Amino acid sequence: MNLAAATNENLAHISNVLIYSSMAVYLLAFFAHMAEWLFGSRSKVGRTAAALTQKATAQAAAGSVKVQVKEKNGGTAVLERPSVVTRAVSGTRDVPDGPGASGGDEQGDLYGRIAVSLTVLAFLVEASGVLTRALSVQRAPWGNMYEFNITFSTVAVAVYLGLMLAKKNIGWLGLPLVTTVLLDLGLAVTVLYTASDQLVPALHSYWLYIHVSTAIFCGAVFYVGAVTTLLYLFRDAYENKLANGGKPGKFATSVMERLPAAASLDKFSYRVNAAVFPLWTFTIIAGAIWAGDAWGRYWGWDPKETWSFITWVAYACYLHARATAGWKGRKAAYLALIAFACWLFNYYGVNIFVTGKHSYAGV
Repeated sequence: MNLAAATNENLAHISNVLIYSSMAVYLLAFFAHMAEWLFGSRSKVGRTAAALTQKATAQAAAGSVKVQVKEKNGGTAVLERPSVVTRAVSGTRDVPDGPGASGGDEQGDLYGRIAVSLTVLAFLVEASGVLTRALSVQRAPWGNMYEFNITFSTVAVAVYLGLMLAKKNIGWLGLPLVTTVLLDLGLAVTVLYTASDQLVPALHSYWLYIHVSTAIFCGAVFYVGAVTTLLYLFRDAYENKLANGGKPGKFATSVMERLPAAASLDKFSYRVNAAVFPLWTFTIIAGAIWAGDAWGRYWGWDPKETWSFITWVAYACYLHARATAGWKGRKAAYLALIAFACWLFNYYGVNIFVTGKHSYAGV
């Protein structure tokens, strides 16, 4: 074994150690997120959130709030001012967003900060593992399903942290994100692991960096949109039950009242899906150009190509439905989840169960 081969093997081993280390830190972040939700459920804010929401709704319906102001002569005057609602869109309930996973509890908020710090640390360790893997194979680190998985989870966490830095109200995403990342990495290191190797000649192209990197980023953003859409469906059902005079259970109340309002979740999921859809369109076009260079044809209805197009159509239908008044809300949300399911099958289903010309097929 020459020196270069020994160096690459050592780098591959270091990459594996870093990936396993990131899983350990993500596990700690998972427990910290759980503690944030548990302590938040015990807080006064968490216990009284339903009453506050109902009060805000009643005030919004009244259209004004009375405020007493002391005058200089010692008397009082009653002023009328419009009520302020934190989130609202046309045709939806005017209810405020929830207080967050910590529920306003100081100890819950402390665990939430610890969870975010651990998530940042785990992200840095995992990103180092991905980079080391790239150095060991001397190419982009997404030549097989194992490499795609570890890169995808890294980018998904990067999207989450980027939104946090942008001051977006997405703290509620931390627990489902870390849970998904742990499952993704567990699948990668057990079922999908592939030793470092070089690509087939057809894939030695700069389009590998363009096409696959954009596909990974689109998948990460689609994931954020899908989780938000799923939570929207739960929160919307909860608000419907309250509006119809129902009484949800204690667990549902504790969790749902700390989430953003259904209108906020619906708007956020629509925005992230709409923002990344043009990039997904570019991903398909870039793949077609690469196919023309590698295989002499731009489109051959290969299973991967077919399902990429099906995913594109599904998200196009969702965006069109979301922009149509009669299909806003739950109907459009179901389309969004179907579209993301198409994306998942395009990766896992096609790559594992269907044989095609793409390098992942049959792995």
